[in-house]
Amino acid sequence: MVDLKAANERLEELLDCVDHPKAVREGQRLFCGLDLGTAFIVLVVLDEDGNPIDCKYEFASVVKDGMVVDYVGACDIARRLKEQVEAELGVELESCAVAIPPETESLDGGVVKNVCESTGLECVAVFDEPTAANLLIGTRDGAVVDIGGGTTGISVFEDGRVVECVDESTGGTHFSLVLAGAKRMSFDEAEVYKRDPAHHAEVLPIVAPTIDKVTSIIARACEPHDVGEVILVGGTAELTGIEGRVRKGLGVEVHKPNHPMFVTPMGIALGCVEAAKGQANA
Repeated sequence: MVDLKAANERLEELLDCVDHPKAVREGQRLFCGLDLGTAFIVLVVLDEDGNPIDCKYEFASVVKDGMVVDYVGACDIARRLKEQVEAELGVELESCAVAIPPETESLDGGVVKNVCESTGLECVAVFDEPTAANLLIGTRDGAVVDIGGGTTGISVFEDGRVVECVDESTGGTHFSLVLAGAKRMSFDEAEVYKRDPAHHAEVLPIVAPTIDKVTSIIARACEPHDVGEVILVGGTAELTGIEGRVRKGLGVEVHKPNHPMFVTPMGIALGCVEAAKGQANA
C-alpha cells in the first residue's frame, strides 16, 4: 500500500511556494513542469533535489477533452507564468517537461511541446499525465487515475512498471454540465460553484452518476490486472468524497493525496529533473 505522507508533505511545500517562493542560490539549477489543464495551467519549479522553489497557476479555457483548442491563448498564459516566476526568482528558467493524456502522443504531444518552447523553455521530456503523477506518488503496484477536466487518464503499475495506460472522455466538464442542468445555472457558474468546498456536500450526490461513469472507466482499465489500490489525482479529484464513491464502485482501496490538482504538475517537474540529469550523464 502506497504511503502518501511524503507526497502530502511535498505538496504542502509546493503550495506554500505559490505566495512564498524560495531563494535561489547563485548557479543553482532549476527544473520546470508545465501542466496544460482544462481549467488551469500550472507551472512548477523545483531544484536539482526535487524540492519546490516556486509555483504559479492561472485559470484557462484553452484545452478541451485533453486537446489544446486555443494555441495562442495557451502560449500567452504559459509565457506569463514563466515571466512571473523569473521576476520573482531573479533567474532565467531553461529546462521544462510537459505531459499529455495517455494515447494522445500522435494527436497533441507536439502541440503541448510547442506551447512550452514558445516561452523560451527547452522541453526535455513529454510524459503521459498519470505516469507523471506517479513520479510523486510512487506506487509500485496499483493504478494512478488523473481525473482532468475533459478526460480520465489511467496508468496501471505492476512492480513499478506501467502495464496499462489509457484515457477516455469524461471528467470535470461533464460534472459541470450535470450540475448546471440540475441547478439551472450556466456552465461557467457551475464550474465556479463546484470548486467551492462549501458546496461539495451538495454537489457530490448530483454528479454521482458521472462519478460512476468514471469508475466504470477505471474498472475496465484495471480488469486485466490485479490492482489492489487506486490513487486519484487531478483537479476533479478535489471534490470532497469522490474517493468514497469510487471505492464503493470498485471494491478496492481508493486514496487521494492532499491538493490532488497539483500532483501531476509536480510529477512533471520531477520528471524534468530526471530527464535533464539523464541527458547530462549520457
